[in-house]
Amino acid sequence: MSTRTLRIAMNGVTGRMGYRQHLVRSILPIREAGGVELADGTKVQVEPILVGRREEKLRELAQLHGVEHWTTDTDGVITDPDVDIYFDAQVTSRRPAALTAAMRAGKHVFTEKPTAETLAEAVELARLGQEAGVTVGVVHDKLYLPGLVKLRRLVDEGFFGRILSLRGEFGYWVFEGETQPAQRPSWNYRKEDGGGITVDMFCHWNYVLEGILGTVNSVTAKAVTHIPTRWDEQGQEYPATADDAAYGIFDVTTPDGDPVVAQINSSWAVRVFRDELVEFQVDGTHGSAVAGLRRCVAQQRAHTPKPVWNPDLPATEPFRDQWLEVPANAELDNGFKLQWEEFLRDAVAGRPHRYDLLSAARGVQLAELGLQSSAEGRTVPIPEVTL
Repeated sequence: MSTRTLRIAMNGVTGRMGYRQHLVRSILPIREAGGVELADGTKVQVEPILVGRREEKLRELAQLHGVEHWTTDTDGVITDPDVDIYFDAQVTSRRPAALTAAMRAGKHVFTEKPTAETLAEAVELARLGQEAGVTVGVVHDKLYLPGLVKLRRLVDEGFFGRILSLRGEFGYWVFEGETQPAQRPSWNYRKEDGGGITVDMFCHWNYVLEGILGTVNSVTAKAVTHIPTRWDEQGQEYPATADDAAYGIFDVTTPDGDPVVAQINSSWAVRVFRDELVEFQVDGTHGSAVAGLRRCVAQQRAHTPKPVWNPDLPATEPFRDQWLEVPANAELDNGFKLQWEEFLRDAVAGRPHRYDLLSAARGVQLAELGLQSSAEGRTVPIPEVTL
């Protein structure tokens, strides 16, 4: 059995997402398993190159994980002819220039999102990726999570009948940083640095809605800054100029042409009273389901109870017990790792990845139009994004 090695420049691995999900839980396990196996039995091994701006931290991570190569020279690693893939998990403002350079250098590209701060930039990246003839992929991790995999299977099997609505709840309390350190970086709360929950999360909600339901046609949103003052990593007080909560209603059309109303609340100023940090409930004429990161429970029409509203008596029905667990029926690995493996197979084959830069551009568009909707207080239609 033959083996080939792909050298992957991983930019942004000193950040939380780049390190935990992409290096530790994806690329390193793939390397330890001997690579990704292709359909013909060939093994594709991976060799990460750690890239970033903090030399000391890169050296520390390389030593900790047995990674031979690391560098602070982004331009040099992008133009290195021995590098096959460029991965980007930097802050959004630095991403377009790096992705552009990598694609022009003939590298396959896999990237976090948002891919750019504006729709125009995101579309230009998608156009360049098409012209460059390389395989490009954008992280759509939530569609690979066990809970949403099960939810999508229910859709494919026709479990819901005609889908009526989707309700999503995402978020948790992010400490202000005054008495307890914040669990998110301070730039997330500064608009001038690319922060804001609408920009951060609406790109996720776009691909989730597309992947579960269908085409997103319009958005009605309200973006707010609930916590106006926060404290940064040095303990310095600063004004929060970006939104920390966004409440969105989305008009969606299924592939069968059925209209669906989707509502998703996103907040870094909410305390959690649900089973997981994100949950989606889909209701249809024949059944309903609630999916989180890992679990999915469902209730068929025939098993739906008949509650009666009576505010004078305490509720005695065990509502949660009336739902059945949806089994995985397969071993579901880490979502980031699964998409990495799919992307690596596509890159080796030289074929397009199903989640490309145009899908990322639609996410940027939804964030832009969500902020526009909030500012203007109206529903904003979503035009088709084309190259």
